[in-house]
Amino acid sequence: MYFYIPTKIYQEEGCVRAHGQELAALGSRALIVTGKHSSRKNGSLQDAVSVLKERNIPYLIFDDIEENPSVETVEKAKEAGLSFGADFLIGIGGGSPMDASKAIALWMKHPDQPAGFLYTKGDTDSLPVAAIPTTCGTGSEATPWAILTRHALKIKQGIARPVFPVLALCDPGYLAFAPHSVLVSTAIDAFAHCVESYLNTGATPYSRMLCLQGLRLWGKAKGVLSGERAPSPQDLSCLMCASTMAGMAISHTSTSLPHGLSYYLTYDGSVPHGLAVGVFQVPYMAAAGAEKIAPLLDAAGFAGLDALSSFLTPLTKQEIPAATRQRAIQGMMGNESKLKNCPYPVSEKVLEGFF
Repeated sequence: MYFYIPTKIYQEEGCVRAHGQELAALGSRALIVTGKHSSRKNGSLQDAVSVLKERNIPYLIFDDIEENPSVETVEKAKEAGLSFGADFLIGIGGGSPMDASKAIALWMKHPDQPAGFLYTKGDTDSLPVAAIPTTCGTGSEATPWAILTRHALKIKQGIARPVFPVLALCDPGYLAFAPHSVLVSTAIDAFAHCVESYLNTGATPYSRMLCLQGLRLWGKAKGVLSGERAPSPQDLSCLMCASTMAGMAISHTSTSLPHGLSYYLTYDGSVPHGLAVGVFQVPYMAAAGAEKIAPLLDAAGFAGLDALSSFLTPLTKQEIPAATRQRAIQGMMGNESKLKNCPYPVSEKVLEGFF
């Protein structure tokens, strides 16, 4: 048994202001990493800024983080943070700004290193990072992973040096401002994290406990995703908590084949990450066998794999070009980190069946 997560996590309405003193205690000058619009719309950016202003902590807002942030954008933010003299970071938004903030914090601590430094194993010392999620999928607030786009390789790839946030402030109220499409895509990502962590060679009783409880909470709110009803505050709380629990689980196991394959759909076709991952969930589970997937289906409230397929297919269906399919299969066959996490033998024929 092994379980470790050094992140202090709060989930509650108004938690950024409620725990502002702990946020402000991370340093003396803050680099806020976010996108252009959503953090302003949902109030999360204003909450963080208010906390800093009340305590006279200077801050710089870097809001150029794009969806699926690139190494180039991370380098730009690193230089901005260094020029400002920031000594801690606050990542606000979905997985893109939270992942970027980890990579920036790591690189700022090693400012003279080239970009390749991020993708070689070694020193993980970084500036402190606080994460404020405003979507319900990546769980980045509770993981050490940071996925960046590497245009030179035409792929998304996780950095090789783990960076856990020191503090995570998870206010489900921010989700009320997210478009339905964002709730769907990000929540499917959380579902995928639970599935890929549970069906994983690195799974432990603790990680599986998190997966199953995450799916139970997710299952309570799945009617929101299918459009059966508008989200209630309780639904949003369940989705936020499920996402964080799923993040805690993959912090120990990482993900497997569906995530690895999804990166090609996202890079080649700009398919949102959660939808791209969702495409491969049913075949990944089917290959594991009925006995192994029964606890997952039961926890999420599906009568069987057909019921799950009927739920996911209308939400995730994609036309995948033959060239992307072939690139994904060939790339996955060379992706040792994802292959080793899969609990059954993988061949090109198996992967072809995923499409």
